[in-house]
Amino acid sequence: MNGRRIMIVEDEALVAMMVEDLLTDLGCEVSGSFGAVGEALAYLDDGKPSLDGAVLDINIGGEMVFPVAEALRAKGVPFVFATGYGALPRKGFEDVTVLAKPINFGHLRDAVHGFGQAA
Repeated sequence: MNGRRIMIVEDEALVAMMVEDLLTDLGCEVSGSFGAVGEALAYLDDGKPSLDGAVLDINIGGEMVFPVAEALRAKGVPFVFATGYGALPRKGFEDVTVLAKPINFGHLRDAVHGFGQAA
């Protein structure tokens, strides 16, 4: 898992820092951490990011993260959702792993390991 480049989309600063710390502990490089859907989309549209995966909070300040998920899927970048909610509130993403908050280190490790297999 060393060196995998992971993007985080999370609007709660403390949660984003915790996820970044967990990813760093796994040997990953956080390629960007974004607190708004528009910021994440602008980063992806820039054409320069090379990502191995992403961790996406479902609700970003009242805006759903699905446009980011769709952009990642179009680029072939695997991702997982993180949520404090129960069920995933949108069809079409049934195949995506959903991590419950607070994020468990082992579950995140397994998800990041899966990114390597999807690449």
